[in-house]
Amino acid sequence: MSHTESEPPGGGHTTFGKCLYDVLWVLCRTLGVALFGFRARFVEPLPKTGGLIVLSSHQTFLDSLLLGLATDRRLSSLARSSLYRFKPFGAIITSLDAIPIDRDTSALKAMKLVIQRLKRGAPVVIFPEGARTFDGRLGEFKSGFALLAKRAGVPVMPVAIVGAHECWPRWRWFPRAGRIRLEFGELLTAGEVAALSEQEIFAVCTQRIRDLDAKARAALRGSPPK
Repeated sequence: MSHTESEPPGGGHTTFGKCLYDVLWVLCRTLGVALFGFRARFVEPLPKTGGLIVLSSHQTFLDSLLLGLATDRRLSSLARSSLYRFKPFGAIITSLDAIPIDRDTSALKAMKLVIQRLKRGAPVVIFPEGARTFDGRLGEFKSGFALLAKRAGVPVMPVAIVGAHECWPRWRWFPRAGRIRLEFGELLTAGEVAALSEQEIFAVCTQRIRDLDAKARAALRGSPPK
């Protein structure tokens, strides 16, 4: 599987960034399949170019990595600015196209950073629950992603992650072996985003995540998908 993209949306498309990404992708994909039975299913492929919101349920610290391993494109994820204080680690996450977000700054400034990245053609991961699940079930969704999609004029791809919580719940220091399933749903196109209100975008996308969550859980149980 190729994992390059045509546009350079982030800071990681230097020679170092590309090499680091390729090495980590192969290593982590191998470990993901071996340790977590990692599987991903797509209703349709991600767009190959252009800005995109990958709207995912949130179970563990592994989620951004899992989403990146499932796709051909390099995904940008939000990262707390405090993670950049240790410069070697900051250099690594910059090379992987992370978007630094200062939790002490205004929400408006953070949204502008994300919109800029989307308009530059990057696919950006957003977790609408805002935090990892406590019990493995979906939490309450926040509506900010709908405003981002409208302002940037980009499509939205809903995703559900199931099984990651059992592999790495909040109270464990390290992950354990298990089975993880990712379900990628039907794309809400840029045209649909333009035609819908923010409230309608929120309703459509969150319902799709709920439906995908149910399908992923059925797949892990061995039940036939509906």
